[in-house]
Amino acid sequence: MELGNLMWASDFVFLGLSQTQELQLVLFLVFLFVYTTSVMGSLPIMVTVTSDFRLHTPMYFLLRNLAIIDLCFSSVTAPKMLVDFLAEKKTISYQGCMTQIFFHFLGGAMVFFLSVMAYDRLVAISQLLLYVTIMNTQLCVGLVVASWMGGSIHSISQLAQMLPLPFCGPNVLDNFYCDVPQVLRLACTDTSVLEFLVVSSSGMLDVIWFLLLLVSYSSILVMLRSHSGQARRKAASTFTTPIIMVSMVFIPSIYLYVRPFISFSIDKAVSISHTVMTHMLNP
Repeated sequence: MELGNLMWASDFVFLGLSQTQELQLVLFLVFLFVYTTSVMGSLPIMVTVTSDFRLHTPMYFLLRNLAIIDLCFSSVTAPKMLVDFLAEKKTISYQGCMTQIFFHFLGGAMVFFLSVMAYDRLVAISQLLLYVTIMNTQLCVGLVVASWMGGSIHSISQLAQMLPLPFCGPNVLDNFYCDVPQVLRLACTDTSVLEFLVVSSSGMLDVIWFLLLLVSYSSILVMLRSHSGQARRKAASTFTTPIIMVSMVFIPSIYLYVRPFISFSIDKAVSISHTVMTHMLNP
């Protein structure tokens, strides 16, 4: 479409992970397995927790919500990436690109939600006798809704800054999905202020939340020292996995958003870990 003397980009072209046809076929099979595993890992959790009344407890309620986020988040990028492996030209419309950016609110929701899971483990260990009373249904639902709303507000605020930008020059994205850093670099205007705002919101949010979670889990470790050996091992088993999950989610995210938006060769590998691999390993 044309506005004044500017020709606005109607679509974007992905460079993808490889330009070699044989390698693309191999990558298609690999990531088809990864995405299928993510779906087949998350769906049984959702179905089992929903159907088994014995699992209608705060911890499993939260795990089911994590499975929903995993399934949705991986579905934002993986299906398009799989299709592009088999396509001669990897393109996405302007509207589709902005939609992908919006649906990254799921990443924000996960950031907030992991703190909810840390709070759940902290209450379970520090207030065991009052755990069911404190983590009641109303509180659990409220925390989950707050996580989704927090992610949505964060995403909408970034998308509102992206939509007015003119894209009238190169339309090639050196990636396999639309993300704010790569798309910002294509704008036909000075985006330094916007880059600073994104780094300040996304990057610093990740750093602060990551540090808070580390403090929370460190507090849990200190509390476990007063438990007996068997109780300590049982309690530790309930939050070892969340610690791994937190590291897998936050470390790539901090790398992508806490620095100036300059392209490095390792960026695609980190993006794969952030958008696809983590959600296969979570279940």
